[in-house]
Amino acid sequence: MNTCSLPDFMEIIKPWLSSDYIQKASLDEEGRLILLFTDGIQNVYHIEDCAEAQLKGVLDDFKKRGIQVKG
Repeated sequence: MNTCSLPDFMEIIKPWLSSDYIQKASLDEEGRLILLFTDGIQNVYHIEDCAEAQLKGVLDDFKKRGIQVKG
């Protein structure tokens, strides 16, 4: 599991923000962001100092980019 701030997460993930790389994104029961990449790798991110509404905004952005969002 990776722990980071929302701005840091967005910077880390920027090169991969495409359905060519990310197959699916979701939030788990504990509010962690789970990304499943097209190569089968799954990364879990605990985003610090971030409200659930902000995470849902990130997921909405993923949807707009063609990434499947669960939940």
